[in-house]
Amino acid sequence: MSGLRELVAEELSLPVDPRVTAVAEAIAAKHGAASRAVLFYGSCLREQQLDGLMLDFYLIVSDYRAAYGKSWLAAANRLIPPNVFYFEHAGLAAKYAVLSEADFNRLNGSETRSVSVWARFAQPSRLAWAADDRARQAAIDAISRAAPTLLAAAGAAESQDPLDPWRRAFALTYSAELRAERKGRATSVVDLDPERYRRFTGPALELAKRVNASGGWARRRVEGKLLSVVRLAKASATFAGGADYIAWKINRHAGTNIELKPWQRRWPLLAAISLLPRLLKSGAVR
Repeated sequence: MSGLRELVAEELSLPVDPRVTAVAEAIAAKHGAASRAVLFYGSCLREQQLDGLMLDFYLIVSDYRAAYGKSWLAAANRLIPPNVFYFEHAGLAAKYAVLSEADFNRLNGSETRSVSVWARFAQPSRLAWAADDRARQAAIDAISRAAPTLLAAAGAAESQDPLDPWRRAFALTYSAELRAERKGRATSVVDLDPERYRRFTGPALELAKRVNASGGWARRRVEGKLLSVVRLAKASATFAGGADYIAWKINRHAGTNIELKPWQRRWPLLAAISLLPRLLKSGAVR
């Protein structure tokens, strides 16, 4: 995996805004010695003006019990990973998902049909904080599994245009989750950084040949959308301001103008359920 692993290691080591580093360090500090790595990902990677945005992180921990203590959060994280939390630091807002090192490695590979982790980490990310070199290497190893899993699952093969396999793969993964995105978002992910995907194509496709993860997209779609609902329900208990975040996310990506009522803020799970039929009908969520 040396070629792809080197590309992943180089990408993860690229610098981030010092404010992003500060948020990552604060997230790690909140969970103490259990914290192993904090990864920064998502659309904010491309932004220089961070005020008013929601930064996206993954916190990788050694063990859920160590991260939370004796609480239901550890069980919830183990049974339905990840847990997602709202966080503020130095005037910036963020959300972070929590996975153990073992789950992060597993969910980046073909052992799982769920697309949520390997589809995200086949895209660019940054290692904003690491406890030590061992944690750094573990993060590189796990993320190096993501792109081959993605391309293998999509049945990708060499193409005249090296970006085509990625466009097809992301289109499939976007269809396997509840997404508040405009049509064509999967293609735009690739077109925002085409040179990056061209560099990754050869090494990722070579490794994809060894991965048994193709097919099964009808089942992935059903399971993925159901899992999205379950995770949304769980997030309503862990995510402060969850209903407002859901509305903001949908408005930003789908071009809608949802305004929440007071009762929807008090009961975010019921708010999500009440909004879902209208959003599905309008195509704002697919």
